[in-house]
Amino acid sequence: MKQILRWFILGGTLFFVGKALKEHWVEVTAVRIEPIGWTIMAIATGITLLAHIWAGWVWTGIFQEFNQSVNSSEFIQVYLKTNIAKYVPGNIWHYYGRIIAAKHAAVPAGVATLIVLLEPLLMAAAALIIVLLCSQFLAENMSLPLRMLQFLTLLAVLFAVHPRFLNPVIHVLFKLKAKKSDQTTSPNKVNRLIRYPLKPLLGELGFVGLRSTGFILTLFAISPLNLSQIPLLVGTFSFAWLLGLVIPGAPGGLGVFEATAIAALHHHFPDAVVISATVLYRLVSILAETAGATLAWLDEKLTAN
Repeated sequence: MKQILRWFILGGTLFFVGKALKEHWVEVTAVRIEPIGWTIMAIATGITLLAHIWAGWVWTGIFQEFNQSVNSSEFIQVYLKTNIAKYVPGNIWHYYGRIIAAKHAAVPAGVATLIVLLEPLLMAAAALIIVLLCSQFLAENMSLPLRMLQFLTLLAVLFAVHPRFLNPVIHVLFKLKAKKSDQTTSPNKVNRLIRYPLKPLLGELGFVGLRSTGFILTLFAISPLNLSQIPLLVGTFSFAWLLGLVIPGAPGGLGVFEATAIAALHHHFPDAVVISATVLYRLVSILAETAGATLAWLDEKLTAN
């Protein structure tokens, strides 16, 4: 059923994007990018690449919250090389690769898993914070119950990354591991979250901010923008990216991000501009992720030599 649901969600969102593209195909093909626009697109790609490098650095900081020592440059390389694997069906292989790399660095398996899974949870919290701050621009007439639901959801996410919640989870994982291996393994202070992961959370705010900047520049490359529209675009991007992160069945948020962004922005910009921007930004994202993985691989080879 889960597999069917994943394919249903992916198929439905891609159908929506395809339908919108078909209906506005003439307008989309009429969109032209000036030479300065291509320069802006290149800058957007560079900022998106910087966002992924930044995310890799923030990820290495999460290890420190568990008193785990890893080589930052090496694990940034791991992050960039595995990042491209999120487009493989299943949307879990980038996490799997990072867990394996952490285990090879002598990080306990249970803690490695929590560190890897804590990162998208912090990303989701950061995106939700930005959505809440920009919610008045996303929906001026948002009802009070919906605002309360957003706030309660944020509180739940922030509590979920608190040591009082995560450390008991670590304890259970160690007990299960010990039972499976017939050992008396128990968690110690080194294998516990020693404080609230505030620095990584702030780092993820920077990551979402950089990603939204890349999207805004992509839109700016094909259409003029006003400063008053920036909060709307930041909030819309954060919301669309958040849904792409949490909804199952969409590798890398493919389809979900585009459908959400198109639905949220079509009242504020011409449909052809919105569709072109979302499709172009997907290409920008894939290009930046591929460049990041390639640079990490080359750096690894040069370091080894």
